[in-house]
Amino acid sequence: MGMDFSTLRTLISRYCAGEENWVDSRTIYIGHKEPPPGTEAFIQQRFPDNRIVSSKYTFWNFIPKNLFEQFRRVANFYFLIIFLVQLIIDTPTSPITSGLPLFFVITVTAIKQGYEDWLRHKADNAVNRCPVHVVQHGKIVRKQSRKLRVGDVVLVKEDESFPCDLVLLSTSRDDGTCYVTTASLDGESSHKTYYAVQDTKAYNTEKEVDAIHATIECEQPQPDLYKFVGRINVYMGNESVARPLGSENLLLRGATLKNTSYIYAVAIYSGMETKMALNYQSKSQKRSAVEKSMNAYLLVYLCILISKAIINTALKYVWQADPNRDEPWYNHRTETERQRHVLIRAFTDFLAFMVLFNYIIPVSMYVTVEMQKFLGSYFIMWDDEMMDEELGERAVVNTSDLNEELGQVEYVFTDKTGTLTENNMEFIECCVDGHVYVPQVICNGQVLPDAVGMDMIDTSPGPDAREREELFFRALCLCHTVQVKEEETVDGIKHGIHQGKSTSFYISSSPDEVALVEGMKRLGFTYLRLKDGQMEILNREDEIEKFELLEVLTFDSVRRRMSVIVKANTGELYLFCKGADSSIFPRVVSGKVDQIRARVEQNAVEGLRTLCVAYRHLSPEQYEEVCHLLSDAKLALQDRDRRLAEAYDLIEKDLILLGATAVEDRLQEKAADTIESLHKAGMKVWVLTGDKMETAAATCYASKLFRRSTQILELTTKRTEEQSLHDVLFDLSRTVLRQHGDMTRDTFSSFSGDCTDYGLIIDGATLSAVMRPNQDDLNSGNYKEIFLEICRNCSAVLCCRMAPLQKAQIVKLIKASKEHPITLAVGDGANDVSMILEAHVGIGIMGKEGRQAVRNSDYAVPKFKHLKKMLLVHGHYYYIRISELVQYFFYKNVCFIFPQFLYQFFCGFSQQPLYDTAYLTLYNISFTSLPILLYSLIEQHINMDILKKDPTLYRDISKNSLLRWPIFIYWTILGVYDAIVMFFGAYFLFDNTTFTSNGQLMTTNTQMMFGNWTFGTLVFTVLVFTVTFKLALDTHYWTWINHFVIWGSLIFFVVFSLLWGGIIWPFLNYQRMYYVFMQMLSSGPAWLSIILLITASLLPDVLKKVIWRSLWPTTTERIQRVSGRRFQRALALHGSDLLLDRIAVSEAREPQHECR
Repeated sequence: MGMDFSTLRTLISRYCAGEENWVDSRTIYIGHKEPPPGTEAFIQQRFPDNRIVSSKYTFWNFIPKNLFEQFRRVANFYFLIIFLVQLIIDTPTSPITSGLPLFFVITVTAIKQGYEDWLRHKADNAVNRCPVHVVQHGKIVRKQSRKLRVGDVVLVKEDESFPCDLVLLSTSRDDGTCYVTTASLDGESSHKTYYAVQDTKAYNTEKEVDAIHATIECEQPQPDLYKFVGRINVYMGNESVARPLGSENLLLRGATLKNTSYIYAVAIYSGMETKMALNYQSKSQKRSAVEKSMNAYLLVYLCILISKAIINTALKYVWQADPNRDEPWYNHRTETERQRHVLIRAFTDFLAFMVLFNYIIPVSMYVTVEMQKFLGSYFIMWDDEMMDEELGERAVVNTSDLNEELGQVEYVFTDKTGTLTENNMEFIECCVDGHVYVPQVICNGQVLPDAVGMDMIDTSPGPDAREREELFFRALCLCHTVQVKEEETVDGIKHGIHQGKSTSFYISSSPDEVALVEGMKRLGFTYLRLKDGQMEILNREDEIEKFELLEVLTFDSVRRRMSVIVKANTGELYLFCKGADSSIFPRVVSGKVDQIRARVEQNAVEGLRTLCVAYRHLSPEQYEEVCHLLSDAKLALQDRDRRLAEAYDLIEKDLILLGATAVEDRLQEKAADTIESLHKAGMKVWVLTGDKMETAAATCYASKLFRRSTQILELTTKRTEEQSLHDVLFDLSRTVLRQHGDMTRDTFSSFSGDCTDYGLIIDGATLSAVMRPNQDDLNSGNYKEIFLEICRNCSAVLCCRMAPLQKAQIVKLIKASKEHPITLAVGDGANDVSMILEAHVGIGIMGKEGRQAVRNSDYAVPKFKHLKKMLLVHGHYYYIRISELVQYFFYKNVCFIFPQFLYQFFCGFSQQPLYDTAYLTLYNISFTSLPILLYSLIEQHINMDILKKDPTLYRDISKNSLLRWPIFIYWTILGVYDAIVMFFGAYFLFDNTTFTSNGQLMTTNTQMMFGNWTFGTLVFTVLVFTVTFKLALDTHYWTWINHFVIWGSLIFFVVFSLLWGGIIWPFLNYQRMYYVFMQMLSSGPAWLSIILLITASLLPDVLKKVIWRSLWPTTTERIQRVSGRRFQRALALHGSDLLLDRIAVSEAREPQHECR
């Protein structure tokens, strides 16, 4: 039992996201060689093989597993129960009537899921059978990828992908480095540098590698692509050397080797334990507002169904209380039935009525909705306007379950860098001790040479200042992780940057770093390469300077800085540090802080991204201490990240400030237009960024998030230092609520200048205080509510200095507010994933910060500007279509089953069905399903160009307006009305009957043979035509496909009825429908009756629409009224401006109900 709990605990620890303090580890024998005797004993673990399994099913478990998953859905399970009841007890309808539709739905879904899984099996087999080169007994052996085992030493050649997660042992390069692209993992096409283990990098042949005697201890597999903790013990004789292993030594499955001839590496995670496979785990399921409404409506109809069954059961026993009415003389019950207990008989009757009325629950609605979402999602992917020619990328739909949610968005949370901006950095200037240097100065229309191109503002620097200036330039040339990619020329000679500048360029995972190194090159200091641990710089005098790279203190989003420790030729040791001003200034002990801070703030106001640079001299003793700190932290298997952070904190202190840099990140094309359109559509846009306030605010003004007339409210650390958080919040609350109170007295016109537009700026530190207030503060309980109240009354909010987790907290806070608004998050980087997953709809931008956001999103678009069409056009259409689909399905099922309920009052509550079995079965599957499916795919109630040009139309469908309870009740009442008209209209036609000479019962009015199947067929015919015409009346966008499907489904019904009743079918044990349909249609009055009943059914809905559109039209209905033929003519001649001018005039005559 103890072992069971231990295993369970291990599994939970392994797969729980965010588990930081997990101490369990694995030990791997390189080449499967046991450690030498006398060393610490390791327990050899069993590891999975290298097969990748992305499929859900096998040949053996497909049927049971798929059926189990499908019957977990409430509707499917409900119909299964009904089907079983029909099999067990004597029910009025055949089990086929429930079994066939259920079988159809289950089969269609199973075929779809089975085909998708077969494709996954096919892809898995292709991957698992790929050839891999493994070192065995000093030779290279070729294996299939699936046969690879943990501990195997693998040879990978240039441009090959890594077959599993590997630790790099040696490479073809002398310095033990290799270059890798991880585009298939995170979308980053840049070349990343990975490092071989120091003690094994010299082994370059199969025999040498096979002679390596070592073990690796590392953490158990976890999905974080950027985290790896381990150590390698290399045995040399009787001694062992321990070296730390980090993410820089780990080559991930799916990544590709570049610019390196070959590498040797050892497999440590295989198959489904690789980081790539662990990242395939499904995200939490999101449910749309429409789906929630649908489920609520189903519950209502289930209650109606139970009520009908209870009422009919009770009335049956009231009816049978009279002995004369107990049973007809020709249908006496058996003695066994009489002896049964009354409660058992009542329960059986109740189940029988449930079966009779069960069609009010539309089982086929689920499969129709699923098909509509799946097929409808292709319209986004096929949209040429949402394709980016530069990237060659189209929009991507990762989940089709949320299509209609795109039409309900109320809050948009967007990242700044790479989402609103291009993430394409250009070096603008640098400031050293107050002297500003601007490259490429233009003089008399000519660009000065790069090395001379500097503009020194303030006074010229003296000798000391020149030394510090060069130290600053050297710091930027050394403090980075940039690689130099050299391409071969035609004659096969490789050129360095100082020999042939056109053939070499910089690559890095950070565009900022490339911009800074290129900026230094334009100012005279050129970074050449990193070779054998030496960083080479070409200075202004064309002399090559070499610095030995001793340590790299890597950048992370918490510290917001990075450092390098280098050793100059003179033997001096330097620590160079660059990072955000907020993380550098507190660590500076000297330097011209005030001048540089002023310049940083000025650049930030102009929207430039700024970094500060500082340095520190290290004595040999200090360096020894630093090495000891870092070594201890790197070798730790437990809490390595925390111990490294503490070590970095101790090392990066007592800095001397050198200067600051400024790079520009331009706004994306049409970003401002998109934000303006979203505002007009009634959405509130929030920008959540890690940038400093001034830079982010400048971007917000440029993107029209803030206007010049916007009154900015600040909730920042600077203000809370002057006042308490409590006072600041209440001041801001009074400001916005006072304006809000004034508005309520005169919510007259959006053109009024009295309407103040508020914008809020909040930083991460203050947000933390709002979210987790001081426990000692008695007034702190309602900070969140006050903050939300302020935000509700602001047209735009900027959150700066945000950590990734805080972005998700903001989204969660708004989601949980009392209005429960629909939220959308859009971002392009790994730091945006948390908010993308938290929001109702997550959209990834295919940017330069990798594809983590795209992989975790529900939808992905190439650029921010595509958000406009996705929401205002596709989202609008999706919502209109699916809301009509849901309401229509419930409506047509009420029309279908309510006459059956009324019929029981005329048949002694005997559970006699009104319709034939074939009609009961095919009504939802064949006769009425295709028209609504096609409507829900191609309906366009307003022209696409109008939706793009007038974003205010989005407001007409906001807050789930088409699926509110009043509209649902209207559709239900309409269905009941139509059912009453159909039933009693047909009933009065059969009112007077006479016997013919041959003993048949004939109606006096219509000269039809009188019978219950004729009566039911007449009602069913009126029903099918009425519900189909109702959909035709609601259709605004007619194509040949609409005509074919709508009129084709009616023709199919007539043809089927003629064949069903025109032939004696040998496989049927009854022929009750024989000649019924043809005999009914042979009566002229019956034709007239059908037409009159259809007209009477549809008339109230038509009248209601005409009156409502005349007296209280929505903006959408005004456009539809003006459109038609005149709109098409006007659009062809003058564009859509003419139409919109007319709408604007009509809107201007009416009072506006909100201040936009």
